[in-house]
Amino acid sequence: MPTGPSAWEYETVRPPREATMREADDPKALLNEYGANGWEFVDTIDYTEGGTKYLVFKRQVGGDDG
Repeated sequence: MPTGPSAWEYETVRPPREATMREADDPKALLNEYGANGWEFVDTIDYTEGGTKYLVFKRQVGGDDG
């Protein structure tokens, strides 16, 4: 069992948009897809004027590829 600090890798993903590209679509399928590949949802990066620009995920280095 490793005794040192954990090493993390991060992924940023644009949330899905509806056809108008103005409103976010429900990201549940995207969140489940990343979660199944070992990614943990951490935070969002938002536009200054409001709205979500990116979803931020992390997982320990050496996690599943996917």
